[in-house]
Amino acid sequence: MSHRFILIHPGATGVWAPENTREAIFDAIKRKETVGASSPLIRVRFFGGWDFPENLVNDKDFVKKAYQDGLPMGQDLRKKTSDAPTFAVWALKDPDSGNLDRVQIIKGWYKDDHPWEKVYDVAWSDGREVDANTGKLPPVGNTVDIKNASYTNSIGDSQLMAVWTDPNFDPSQHAVYYARVLEIPTPRWTTFDAKALAIEPPSDVPATIQERA
Repeated sequence: MSHRFILIHPGATGVWAPENTREAIFDAIKRKETVGASSPLIRVRFFGGWDFPENLVNDKDFVKKAYQDGLPMGQDLRKKTSDAPTFAVWALKDPDSGNLDRVQIIKGWYKDDHPWEKVYDVAWSDGREVDANTGKLPPVGNTVDIKNASYTNSIGDSQLMAVWTDPNFDPSQHAVYYARVLEIPTPRWTTFDAKALAIEPPSDVPATIQERA
């Protein structure tokens, strides 16, 4: 069954559901097949499984096969083997907002009675390369004109996708994974207000922001 993205509240939550009905939306919430966003309508699909091929996200039947061979966001993957699970993630920009900078998968776990997390960049725009010395992905850049509260989509991509396997998987450890999608920098709402009021942007908050889902 195909699912579509249904916005419950702008800048808050959307769900993947087969139809736009109260029953289908509440079922999606119970399944936790949900997306939270800071403001833009960024669409995100995230699946976990054990046998996803590397080219799954390029398949025209990507979503159908991901449901068939894996589980969508919000579900529990039961240990099948000692091999690491594989995750498929896809993100599409809001047509009325900034391009996409990168997709990250965040892993969380407990060790020695303390919570830990690690952030992995798994897909990114503009052909950047991870720094061999630091292991960090360079910033996407910044086109924001603060005075005019504007920006251009001359950097970033409209769509990002990846199939990723945890390189540090420990089969004896319970872990949680979630996807995070970042836009390129855009003016913060205070910068838009400053432009409208013909005043300087406040100095105690950043003039730009990277919206996310």
